[in-house]
Amino acid sequence: MPDTDNRTGMDIAGRKFPLSKGMLAIIIAVAVIIIDQIIKIWVKTSFYEGEDLTVCSWFHLRFIQNNGMAFGMEFGSKLFLTLFRIVFVSLLIYYICKVVRRPQIKYGYVVCLALITAGAAGNIIDCLFYGEIFNNPMPPQIAEFVSWGDGYAGLLHGKVVDMFYFPLFSFDWPDWVPFFGGEHFTFFDPVFNFADAAISVGMVSILGFYYKTLSNSLESKNESEKNK
Repeated sequence: MPDTDNRTGMDIAGRKFPLSKGMLAIIIAVAVIIIDQIIKIWVKTSFYEGEDLTVCSWFHLRFIQNNGMAFGMEFGSKLFLTLFRIVFVSLLIYYICKVVRRPQIKYGYVVCLALITAGAAGNIIDCLFYGEIFNNPMPPQIAEFVSWGDGYAGLLHGKVVDMFYFPLFSFDWPDWVPFFGGEHFTFFDPVFNFADAAISVGMVSILGFYYKTLSNSLESKNESEKNK
């Protein structure tokens, strides 16, 4: 993405950036959600749960489902997690609508916000609808679309589909190592999906490149609320 002058929307070569920040955020969010759902539906209707396809030694497609947050983490009840995601995404959308109007906000920062929002929304879709539209047979049977209401769970209680597994390297801890001695270690062990990757890229990029932008935008919001 070209570096831009945020006051004029011009890049360093003097060309006008063709998209507004708001439109760019929408395009990225829609693209991430569509790609995420295509991958998930393909995996869910092509693999049985627990099936592992070795693409190469350090990359597997491993179909699992979870009730938790990104990378399969568990936190609270399923209903709470789904409602939390919905509130979180709603607040992010509200925040993006506010910051895209500020000329000092950089395009890259908006891209990061769009990635995080789209990733969270992608996992919300699983929670909202997958329990209603898919069955969940025992392996080695593969899931199929079913009529609305004939699925494995009710609205808001669907499971999130994960599939990307990158065991980049592994080893056994020596017996003399405290706490971990004799155990097998794999890096990177969590199984995740495209939505999780979008969230992670967005968050790491903000912390690494746009932390000041985040701090300044939050400070500006607090100041405007105090002046009301």
